[in-house]
Amino acid sequence: MLEDIYSDLRSRMDKTLKALERDYQKFRTGRATPAILEGLSANYYGTATPLSQMASISVPDPRTLLLQPWDQSILPEIEKSILKSDLGLTPQNDGKVIRINIPVLSAERRKELKKLVNKTGEEAKIALRTVRRDANEQIKELKNSKEISEDQQAKAETQVQKITNEFVSKVDQVSAAKEKEIMEF
Repeated sequence: MLEDIYSDLRSRMDKTLKALERDYQKFRTGRATPAILEGLSANYYGTATPLSQMASISVPDPRTLLLQPWDQSILPEIEKSILKSDLGLTPQNDGKVIRINIPVLSAERRKELKKLVNKTGEEAKIALRTVRRDANEQIKELKNSKEISEDQQAKAETQVQKITNEFVSKVDQVSAAKEKEIMEF
């Protein structure tokens, strides 16, 4: 009974951690990564299609993204999509591929991103606490229905807190690593 609660707790907290890591990948840190373009789509024969399904996206060097569409006629649509996005990137179309140079971040922008990293990390911690609360409520229900004793309830709640602390520590580590990456020149 309690083992099911613990495994569900770990599973839900792991999903929260993975979501945080995905969110952090989307932050533009002055380093090229295909994740920057994740979520962008372009009009492809009347249908909004993700860029990753219309072109191969590669990183030839740390400051450049290269998009090579499978259909050359779609280049202008991809270019428009990137220009319309709020990424602040300028695509360069040479007729066959689109190159995107990732500019170096200003000190001011780095500070803004650092605040955003902290805010996103704090939101992940709040999500972890919500999962912890749900697990503790399940434990209380077991105690109220006389399936476990008060001692077992106390031990179970201690174990839930231990698991929560473990994941909060992981969130702190991931956030610190992202902050360090942002502050690098």
